[in-house]
Amino acid sequence: MNDDKSYKEYLANITTFIFDVDGVLTDGTITVTTDGEMLRTMNIKDGFALKTAVDTGFNVCIISGGSNEGVRKRLAGLGIKDIFLGAHHKIEQLEQYLSEKKVSTAEVLYMGDDIPDYPVMKLVGLPCCPQDAVPEIKSISKYVSHKNGGKGAVRDVIEQVLKVQNQWQKNFSAKHD
Repeated sequence: MNDDKSYKEYLANITTFIFDVDGVLTDGTITVTTDGEMLRTMNIKDGFALKTAVDTGFNVCIISGGSNEGVRKRLAGLGIKDIFLGAHHKIEQLEQYLSEKKVSTAEVLYMGDDIPDYPVMKLVGLPCCPQDAVPEIKSISKYVSHKNGGKGAVRDVIEQVLKVQNQWQKNFSAKHD
């Protein structure tokens, strides 16, 4: 994005993380079993960061066009309550969620990787993407992670926000002293 501000200047204001699933929390590949079940792989480090963000009090929301119930179970198991699957008009879910939570778009970090994420990413304060996102998404992202989707990109952005807000290390030193 042609913005003179460094993405780091946005990190302190983030209260809300919104993530796409396929290509962001997964590497974008799907294994199809003989009975038609579609299996995805998620990164355990991304899961740890998501749970840490939830436990620290950040809003964490998932907006995905996919509708895999295994994905819902995994994310719900991390404490994420706001999971919109089968979302084909992501702006509707975004607006509903922000209104419900009373959050401004400036407080939102959204990570997407492909064309369906484009309209939503144009609206939020800190649009981000994995390293392997499509060129159109990279061009509007204020931050492009050095990690690929499903390989730690989610952990990368959550950890950066929590560190800037002095919430990352605080979580672990209290638990291990």
